[in-house]
Amino acid sequence: MEHLSLSESEWRKRLTPEQYHVLREAGTERAFGGIYNDNKADGIYACAACGLDLFDSADKYDSGSGWPSFTQPIAPDHVTDHSDVSHGMTRTESRCARCDSHLGHVFPDGPPPTGLRYCMNSVSLDFEPRDAD
Repeated sequence: MEHLSLSESEWRKRLTPEQYHVLREAGTERAFGGIYNDNKADGIYACAACGLDLFDSADKYDSGSGWPSFTQPIAPDHVTDHSDVSHGMTRTESRCARCDSHLGHVFPDGPPPTGLRYCMNSVSLDFEPRDAD
């Protein structure tokens, strides 16, 4: 996969201030405030910064955490995991593999089959409904 690398000024032009804060500065949106937390539609969630497909709605579930949660990425090489020791704890940060944008965190407390909870910020995602043919 080709890596997308833009200058900070180019990212600021491409993203809203809230998207820039979350995607480029590893911020977090308010719990239960994101537009995709309660989304039940069938489709694909892509990176809001570069458009890479990240998650399928078939893998989305209601974790009760206040953020859209998924059991796995759409493809293993589309999301990368990194150690995050900010805020006085150790967590696993999830980033877009194409543009290295912050998406959220992954936790080992999800349902089967993976046991993982990819807890993502709505603002880091774009949703494309699946065509109903």
